[in-house]
Amino acid sequence: MKRSRSKSILFLFFVLICSLSFSFCLSSAVFAEETHEIIRIEDMTVVGSPVIEGNEVDRYAGQKTAVTERQLVDLNAQDVGTALRRTPGVNISRYNMVGSFGGGSGGGVFIRGQGTSRPGAEIKTLMDGIPLYMSVWNHPLLDLMSIDTAQSIEVYKSPQPYVFGNAFGVINILPKRKRDEGFETRTEIAAGSYGTFVAKAEHGGRQGNLDYYLGGGYRTSDGHRDNADGEMQDFYGRIGYALGDHLNLSVFTLWNDNYANDPGKEGGDVADREGRYETRTWVSAVTLENEFDMADGYVKLYHSGGEGDWLDQPTSDPDVREDLFNDFLFYGIKARERIYPWSGGEIIVGLDWDVCDGEYDQKFTDGTTDRWEGHDFTILSPYIAVSHQFGSKEGFYAIPSAGVRYYDNSDFDAEDSPHAGLVLGYKQTQLHVGYSRGVIYPGLEVVVFSEKVIPMLGSSWEDLNPEIVDHYEVGLSHHFGSHATVDITWFYDDGKDRYVIAPPPPPPPVYANIEEYRIQGVETTICLYPKDNLSLFGGLTYLDADPSDLPYAPELTVSAGMNWTFLKKFKLSLDCEYLDDMFVDAQLRNTTAQNTQTVDSYFLMNGKISYTFTPEAFGSTVEVFLAGENLSDESYEYLPGYPMPGITGMAGIICQF
Repeated sequence: MKRSRSKSILFLFFVLICSLSFSFCLSSAVFAEETHEIIRIEDMTVVGSPVIEGNEVDRYAGQKTAVTERQLVDLNAQDVGTALRRTPGVNISRYNMVGSFGGGSGGGVFIRGQGTSRPGAEIKTLMDGIPLYMSVWNHPLLDLMSIDTAQSIEVYKSPQPYVFGNAFGVINILPKRKRDEGFETRTEIAAGSYGTFVAKAEHGGRQGNLDYYLGGGYRTSDGHRDNADGEMQDFYGRIGYALGDHLNLSVFTLWNDNYANDPGKEGGDVADREGRYETRTWVSAVTLENEFDMADGYVKLYHSGGEGDWLDQPTSDPDVREDLFNDFLFYGIKARERIYPWSGGEIIVGLDWDVCDGEYDQKFTDGTTDRWEGHDFTILSPYIAVSHQFGSKEGFYAIPSAGVRYYDNSDFDAEDSPHAGLVLGYKQTQLHVGYSRGVIYPGLEVVVFSEKVIPMLGSSWEDLNPEIVDHYEVGLSHHFGSHATVDITWFYDDGKDRYVIAPPPPPPPVYANIEEYRIQGVETTICLYPKDNLSLFGGLTYLDADPSDLPYAPELTVSAGMNWTFLKKFKLSLDCEYLDDMFVDAQLRNTTAQNTQTVDSYFLMNGKISYTFTPEAFGSTVEVFLAGENLSDESYEYLPGYPMPGITGMAGIICQF
């Protein structure tokens, strides 16, 4: 009964937004036809879109969703999971209030049913385009993705070979940089339920040819259950210098250190808890950007290394525990140039050279040890894309495009990713149609399993092919002036050659590219701005997956949000989400594996109210806020036996100079 009532409330909220969007835009159009009178209104701060900044379709018919720093503040987001959990098409898993446990199913982000494989994953996480995940087991570790650095978070929900390769989808954090002349400083301190504490500080400046941005954050919580504590801390910095009118040289660096404990299944044996997961990383990149009338682009040299240590794990012997120390490393070069050789034409050329390395040490409480000496893969990946715009966006226009990315892998056969698209538009209405092929190569996990976990696999990993997905997409969007945006997208993913372990008979077990799957669905969003001080958002995703037990692919997900500024200095932000019941846990790479664990549907609502003022004595803007999560006090979980907290609260103060 509770789930049914919550579902009805959410649908009413979503329908209300749809109705308001239609009625307001219709009335605005009628009003525009009947009168040309100019009405002067009092100046007021325009509130930003809740939940997401919006969906953007580029001239190659590729779509991405952006969540900016403004939405992160409104959502009171403390990590990538809380930042994206309301984004249409995105689902998450977690155990803890602060920190994402990197083992098992403790911390994950999934896009339209992709990203559920363990080991290995279809979704890659990037920091300013730089790989940042656990290379040894080839899947994301969310605590490495420090959102304190984020100017915005980009979510690519489909393969886009002219943007990235070796992935079916990407989450990319764009670091902060100071673009305007002057200086700014921002600090935040907050405390909340279960001993949760947050402290952040950042400072940026730009003067002449020099710009810089520095910052750091600290988060800790005792957790809502025994042994559900976690901690996250990070420092980051960027410094840039303009080398004349056309070149800019910059250096970016990020360091973080985190941990999260596994609270174990509720009512279970303490000895069955899966221990503690610690993550550390150090990222550095040097980028030379160019900007000319006929071309712009960059060359980036990067290094991304760190540790993901799974400590105090249980083993088959109840008296023995295991510590696994994983070291990961990525380095390489990324070069990209966008050329405008003729009026209306554009050519993108690029080259990625990526090296992936890793190793581990294994220690047991009985004194035994083991070590995997590691392996490395190298991928050389050139790409090209061409597009041309016919007509003008003031009226009718058409932009056809095509391109291809080529993969030269050090250990596996070469592959290519073609893509083609067409964008048609008339003034405020746009239709996009696209096809793209995604390619993912097996990672270091196949070598680890063959050499250490299941030695009988032998050298069968060497015969593997990359996994392939053929993605088809059709989308339609319309802007009702500056008052509303509505879009709807149909997508279809045809996946093949997913690699799994085929056990005997006949012996021995071998790796094989034999699994196939299909995911199709519809996604729609509405952004409505009826007044300068009010913005509304609604999003809906429907998924149809085959096999039907695909984890973290609920049939229906609905999200909604609101930002409202009232009494000049107060702001109210609300967001909510309904998820259907769904299969959960990792999708194991074994032909005999079955997904049997499910969680019930649930409805969540969060809110934040803030008061902003400017004390004359300090010359700064001060915001005090009160935020609450799960205001509907829903009983829910991302994994059976791992209940999440009921109503929680947080209060804080933000100062900006």
